Amino acid sequence: MQNKLAKLKYLPNNFEVIEDGDHVVCAISGKKILLENLTYWNVDEQEAYFSYIEAGVKRDNLKKRVVIFSSDRASKSIAKDSLKSFFQEQYLKTQ
Repeated sequence: MQNKLAKLKYLPNNFEVIEDGDHVVCAISGKKILLENLTYWNVDEQEAYFSYIEAGVKRDNLKKRVVIFSSDRASKSIAKDSLKSFFQEQYLKTQ
């Protein structure tokens, strides 16, 4: 196989090949990752990362996002640093 995109199922300590291929694509940078060089992935997101740098970028982005459920059960995604003001506004609306 040469220059064929593989389809994988990422597991905690390894991965399962669903469709044969010789590489996957980094979810952050778009770089090609040969399967023999694949070291970083996210099981929950089912994504591969070229290096620890791209994996760190993804981790940091996930930490910055928090899902808040409103009273109508629709989810709103807001930045972590605005949580305090959001809750203050919600509290003031109920007073």
